[in-house]
Amino acid sequence: MQETNNSDLAEQPVAKLLPRFAVPCVLSMLVSALYNMVEQIFIGQSVGYLGNAATNVVYPFTVIALALALLVGDGFAAQLSLSLGSGDTEHAHKCVGHGIVLTGTAGILLMIVGRIFTDPILRLFGVTQASYPYAREYMHIILPGIPFYVFSSGMNATIRADGAPGYSMAATILGAVINLILDPVAIFRLDMGVKGAAIATILGQIASCSMTALYFRRPKSVRFCASSFRLEGGLTRKLCQLGVSSFITQMAIVIIISVANNMIVLTGPASRYGADIPLSVIGIVMKVFGIVVAFSVGIAVGGQPIIGFNYGVGDYRRAFAACRLVVRANIAVGGIAMLIFERYPQAVIALFGSESALYNEFAELCFHIFLGGILLTCIQKASSIFLQAIGTPAKAAILSLRGM
Repeated sequence: MQETNNSDLAEQPVAKLLPRFAVPCVLSMLVSALYNMVEQIFIGQSVGYLGNAATNVVYPFTVIALALALLVGDGFAAQLSLSLGSGDTEHAHKCVGHGIVLTGTAGILLMIVGRIFTDPILRLFGVTQASYPYAREYMHIILPGIPFYVFSSGMNATIRADGAPGYSMAATILGAVINLILDPVAIFRLDMGVKGAAIATILGQIASCSMTALYFRRPKSVRFCASSFRLEGGLTRKLCQLGVSSFITQMAIVIIISVANNMIVLTGPASRYGADIPLSVIGIVMKVFGIVVAFSVGIAVGGQPIIGFNYGVGDYRRAFAACRLVVRANIAVGGIAMLIFERYPQAVIALFGSESALYNEFAELCFHIFLGGILLTCIQKASSIFLQAIGTPAKAAILSLRGM
């Protein structure tokens, strides 16, 4: 697992340094997005579009979990990079300690909320009568895995900022690979359907969390003491402010899916597509969207330690050179994705199962409209993470809000 010394962040050519950080980030995020999409494919092949509709209804809840993880993780990781660059060791160890406490607490609280309010949450996210049994079963099973998911998703950013992007990648990929292996076994071999997919998800999350937690026995750049884990209100607010743009980006996805699902449930029965076909298609589109975002955000997050460290040192030339590379790479990713979705949507749609002509018609229409601006989305995400990396949370949050 490749690690990077702080001196490398200040001295190595940016063009060589960025791939060392960005490639592990892209791979880890891509594998996570892929196992979500592959799970959707398996469910579609075994249960059908009602199973995909059910997981689409539960998906916004897992995005809320990710939003909380990134609110803490990205914000604290950004401040860690700035602190290491400026030599502020006092804030550095507190960034990591506070992150560990807050991600653990947030995950447990969200699990409890999900358990108590399962039915209201499913109604909020647009469950239909036909998909309700699958959605309720899936959500009840994945809830115990939420604390593991929040902790690993949040603290992976800190591991990258600590100079160990390879370890962060390995922790994420471990969980994804376990999920990918267990999904077909549980869904097809054991004939467990949606329940099997949920169990495979939990086991993968536990594996990722365990490996992430092991890293903090001996982090590279900080040494823990009792004050590291003693929460300070002022410091917590300051650090979370840096993660607000990441939180807003994820919550925007929740709002978009929730509004779309509820509009589908309300108006779908009056259309020739009904409600369940559009509900299933929206879920597929969001998973495909997640693949592109994995590339986009992975590149930008990979550049965050480089930008933050050099900005903290005061070497603005290197910081902005890294930013330019990140934006150019995102333009390339967004352009290629837009070409595929506009010219060859049916090739992507066919991966999720053979359905009716009516289903395929709506899916192609949805791909053209929903993913038509993917290039602009990639540029917006790269720019927002840059503003986050240099310690300007208000501007990053405003840009994230405009991206909604």
